[in-house]
Amino acid sequence: MPTGNSVIPSSVLGTDERKLVAEFVDERIRPVAGELDETERFPEEIYAEMGKIGLFGITVPEKFGGFGGTALDYLFVMESLSYGYASVADQCGLVEILGSLLGNYGTPEQQEQYLRPMLSAEKRCAYALTEPGSGSDLGSITTRAVRSGDGWVLTGEKIYIHNAPVADFAVVLAVTDPELGKRGGISVFLVDVDQPGVSRAYHEHKMGQRASQVGGLVFDSVRLSSDALLGEEGQAFGYMMKVLAKGRLGISGLSLGISRAALDAATRQSLDRSQFGKPISANQGISFSLATVATELRAGTALSVEAARALDTGAADAETLCSMAKLYASEGCVRHADAAVQVFGGNGFIRGYEVERLYRDARITKIYEGTSEMQRLIISRAVLKGAAGTGSDER
Repeated sequence: MPTGNSVIPSSVLGTDERKLVAEFVDERIRPVAGELDETERFPEEIYAEMGKIGLFGITVPEKFGGFGGTALDYLFVMESLSYGYASVADQCGLVEILGSLLGNYGTPEQQEQYLRPMLSAEKRCAYALTEPGSGSDLGSITTRAVRSGDGWVLTGEKIYIHNAPVADFAVVLAVTDPELGKRGGISVFLVDVDQPGVSRAYHEHKMGQRASQVGGLVFDSVRLSSDALLGEEGQAFGYMMKVLAKGRLGISGLSLGISRAALDAATRQSLDRSQFGKPISANQGISFSLATVATELRAGTALSVEAARALDTGAADAETLCSMAKLYASEGCVRHADAAVQVFGGNGFIRGYEVERLYRDARITKIYEGTSEMQRLIISRAVLKGAAGTGSDER
């Protein structure tokens, strides 16, 4: 089934742009998804073309080289790209987050040096946050940036960094004042990966989304000029909180794309394969499974659209809704990929079948951009805060 069957609406993106995205996915991404997964090759040609046709920086203002769209447009693009291959959508999401940071907090010089070439795919970016001892807890990072003259000296190690093996520059979070903790002691730096003291430590081999390359970055007394600081010193925590909601919305879109691809593949298989003289779709065990996936997919889509619109309008509950969307869509896509494998039977366990890849691609969605457990923590805090605010005396 074609990518154009996406039911996610858009606002700034018009009919022609939506058609362009669908054709790009069907003609450029889906035909090579299997090969990219098998070889773990970074899709250079696809990456470059995405920059040329404007698929990077969907919500970044046009004055910086972005598309100037909305969170709803971003959700549509992420879902469509992921229907083709989640590793490609992952690249769109990475650029979107860093594009938002640079667009909101970068100086004109930083925007010219990093933002514009990133959006046009002339430069590849990496987002260096996670460390060996720091995942969800931003306050436990140990990478340090110490003042030296009119600049900084950066020392530390980052792991599981998207694009580390191929990036030209990295957005790096580092402690600048340990006594102030995460809400005043962490800053953001722009670091060229080819400068002295920076090394690509390793290249991880992942279960899924294998063409979205992940590795480590080591900073050994890297000397940075004063203009390497992005935004204000000590404000990294606040900056991250403002972009993480959009990041979680992006993963909800990516998850929905996997679910839709799984449903389409399973539906085709149920109609094409016959057992006992009839298509397996005639068996309730199969058809009811498809009905459950289709229903949950629509529910996840509706929740994600609501979250996107909340971001676009600046609604007070936008962050909570993005966490809900990410939680529901990511956990759903793991179930949906599993259901698709079941429809394929033994074939679904064999390399070369799309559903086998989708099953592997789906699993990480429950982990990155905040684990399911972290999303439940965020949501539960909002629920309890709302209950406390009602002034009820019930216990």
